[in-house]
This record gives sequence, structure tokens and C-alpha cells, in this order.
Amino acid sequence: MGNVDNKEIRNNKNERPEQPETDQTGSEIIYGRNSVMEALRSEMSINKIIVCREDDNGRLKAIEALGRQKKIIVQYRTRKEIDAIILKQTGEKNVNHQGALAYIAAAEYAEPEDIINNAKERGESPFVLVLDGIQDPHNLGAIIRTADAVGAHGVIIPKRRSCALTGAVAKTSAGALAHVPVARVSNIVQTLDYLKEQGLWVAGTDLTGETEFFNAKLDGPLALVIGSEGNGMAELTRKNCDFVLTIPMKGQVTSLNASVAAGVVMYEIFRQRTAALSR
Repeated sequence: MGNVDNKEIRNNKNERPEQPETDQTGSEIIYGRNSVMEALRSEMSINKIIVCREDDNGRLKAIEALGRQKKIIVQYRTRKEIDAIILKQTGEKNVNHQGALAYIAAAEYAEPEDIINNAKERGESPFVLVLDGIQDPHNLGAIIRTADAVGAHGVIIPKRRSCALTGAVAKTSAGALAHVPVARVSNIVQTLDYLKEQGLWVAGTDLTGETEFFNAKLDGPLALVIGSEGNGMAELTRKNCDFVLTIPMKGQVTSLNASVAAGVVMYEIFRQRTAALSR
């Protein structure tokens, strides 16, 4: 595990930073200027929007502006690149996409406040998963499935450099996505600050953590941070954790799959919370 690669990828149109592509396999897409605009005007959850960098059409500019106003990721691609995306997702060739395409989320996104309220409504101490850059939809789906199994109140993911709620995530979650609120935020560190204000302790996870997870007290209000598959938690995220847990390992392999590591720690939290209730 290490730090997240902060190298920016910039588009050629206006030099604004752009999110690297993550696996959107299984996402529903819509295309065409009117379709994308109507989706933006509705309450539909949208993972990201793609507009043609070769076209200065006013309707596309309006789509871009409204997307940014709603804090939705906007990316630029060539007309041929958009053709290729549609072909990969739908198998359709030579469609008239008019330079506009949107990825639709497999479920409605919640807000961090909704997750805290979920715990209050259940009369329980908050237990939240914060995923700092999970990019594999199968890992995300598996984490959501385990979060449901252990009674977590919600999952928080970042808008950038992270897998969104795609069809593949929904399928891997085996129905858990319908029961676990997932919030998508612009800034993980600011969100951790909000969770601390709500009385939660923030526990990071890393190979170099100072506390073995089964020796930590984890039965109170808690946000568990899981880093990305290849790089772990970002350094700034780590600095904003109250403490960092580690999973001791005896074998020759030096790390666990992200969803497996999350599951191991989540079940220890579940064990401690269950024991605390029986006292």
C-alpha cells in the first residue's frame, strides 16, 4: 500500500483536470443532447457526463454548465471515442449521439447526513464505511454486501478516482445495494471532518498501521476508512484518521484484496458491537 497517485490528467480542450477512466462496465448509458439534458433536469442520479470536445454546440455547453452546477463529473472525448463507448456498452454502431452521453447510476445516491440519520432511526451508534478510491466494481459490490451483513449504516465513496454505482456493483452486491445507503462526495477529508463533528472516531487501515485491528476498541461510533486496491489511503486521508489499524499477516503474500481486508475488519467491529450490546 502507498499513496494515491495525484498526477492530473488534463483534457486538450481547456486544461481542466479530468478523472481517469474507471470500470463502468454494466452501467446504463443514455445519449443524445435532449436525453442527457432531461436526465440532468430530473432527480436521476448520474455518475458522469461525456461531451464531444470537437463540438462547440450551445446545447452541449448548456449540458456541461448544468452538470458542473450539479457537481457531476464532466469529461471530454472525441466523437470517435464516444462512438466506441456506445459500441462497448450497447453493441450499437453509428448511433446519432450528438456529442452527449451520460452514465446513469444503478441506485440513487444518499448524502452523508442520510447515513447518520439512518443510524439515529435505528437507535444505534453510527458505523460508516469510507472508501478512499476503490476502483474495481466487484470489490465495491462485495464491500457493500458485507456492510449490509454486519449492519453498517452506509458507505461513502469519492466522486473522482473511484468506481461509481454501476450495474456490475449492483450485481456483485447481491441485492445489498437496495439496503445500504451509498453517499458520493467531492472531498473525503472534509467528509471525515463532518463525521468527527457527528461524534464518530475515524479508523484508517494500512499495512503500516500502529494498531492490530483486534486489539483496538471498535464498538463505538466509527468510520472505517479502506484505501484503494493499489495505493491504499491517500496521505491526507491518513493524516485525518484518529488511528490506523493493521491486519497482521503470517504468510508470504504481503497484502489482502481490498474487499477481503474490509470484510475482516468489519466483522471484528460487528463482533465488538454485538458483545457490547449483550453486556
